[in-house]
Amino acid sequence: MREVSILLHSARQLLTMAPAAGGRPKVGSSMADLGILEDGALAADGERILAVGHTDEIRSAYQLRPGGVEMDATGCVVMPAFVDPHTHVLFHGTREWEFEERLRGKTYMEIAAEGGGIHASVRMFREASDETLLAESLARMDRMAAFGTGTVEIKTGYALDPEQELRALRLIGELSRRHPLHVVATYLGAHEIPSVHRGDPDTYVDLLVKRMIPEAADLGIARFCDVFCEQGVFSIEQSRRILETGKRVGLRPKLHADEIEPMGGAELAAEVQAISADHLGKVSEQGMRAMAEAGVVAVLLPATLFSLRAQAYAPARRMIELGVAVALATDCNPGSSMTESQPWVMALACLEMGMTPAEAVTATTYNAAAALGLAADRGALSPGYRADIQILDAPSYARLPYHVGFPDQRDLFLSGRHVIPALRAPELRIRVSGASLGGDELCTGR
Repeated sequence: MREVSILLHSARQLLTMAPAAGGRPKVGSSMADLGILEDGALAADGERILAVGHTDEIRSAYQLRPGGVEMDATGCVVMPAFVDPHTHVLFHGTREWEFEERLRGKTYMEIAAEGGGIHASVRMFREASDETLLAESLARMDRMAAFGTGTVEIKTGYALDPEQELRALRLIGELSRRHPLHVVATYLGAHEIPSVHRGDPDTYVDLLVKRMIPEAADLGIARFCDVFCEQGVFSIEQSRRILETGKRVGLRPKLHADEIEPMGGAELAAEVQAISADHLGKVSEQGMRAMAEAGVVAVLLPATLFSLRAQAYAPARRMIELGVAVALATDCNPGSSMTESQPWVMALACLEMGMTPAEAVTATTYNAAAALGLAADRGALSPGYRADIQILDAPSYARLPYHVGFPDQRDLFLSGRHVIPALRAPELRIRVSGASLGGDELCTGR
């Protein structure tokens, strides 16, 4: 019998996710196929999964090596850790006053025009020390892990200055070194037009194209280049120029598209072969069809539209009908989506966008990984995949969107490392078996 470091057995439901060949995203009816095994079991060694199957066959072929972890998942759901493919986790300070202004009737764009919005976070970011930014961001990542997230994309974009944006990338790299969550960095120097360039935005686009994006690529931390393609921010022509520059220096395109106005951002995403187009609250039929044909993943952010009190959400059902691969993300940010919870996002996707619980699971795991080019490595429980595993103290995966606002996660493994969620007043913290996180005390596991 082969010895392994993780032996997990007796799961009521083990969600393999039935991954597609080559890590292709799941579309149409395949989004509802979770590859469920009853009385499921899993064997992993080190960072990788070796085998999945029924409990009897796995336990007859594998045994636990000394010091390994055996988990009895009787009555529980075992599934991949969540992937959160669109966040702005690196920031300092919060903007509760904007929340109050929206409740009084002001729009997001009106608040931004008065000096709020992204510009407010830029001011706070520039004034904060590195350690302050790291400490606050690590705490947010703790909460993400406590809700079952194992991989998080983090964007720059609250600096809007050549040196400060590079500083942001370096801090994202430091977050990756200090936290067990897997971090994917995206360069978003085109998050907004800085105040100094407001009267001549093309001057800032020139700076991005000629200096900022190439310097970001040279740093070797970012994988993607993003742009906020929206009325009053970056036009289609400016966005195209920014994204094509990123492609030339090795940063794959992503974009904030058609969030507030139907500008043609989805069509641009298809044109430049972006890995994803995100938001899409006002996407056109033509844009959805173009994305489906080009294989662009739609990353939908219902918590943002909820926070902005939107009258309508992104047309997830129509996207699925048209063969668009749909993913979900928190968009964790201080202005329009102050949440770290993928289960909360799933609930909104089901209640407000008409997705089924099974589709929402796919959208937060396998397809979310596809939105980062990682669906051949994580987002599924299959031989060769990274051992990013969560155990839910629940009888069915449908508990995730049904049990709104509560973390049902009992256990979390990241790269085969046992990370244990724990509630500890006054805040939610993570304790890691065998290592300390941000000075937190050690836990010996279960």
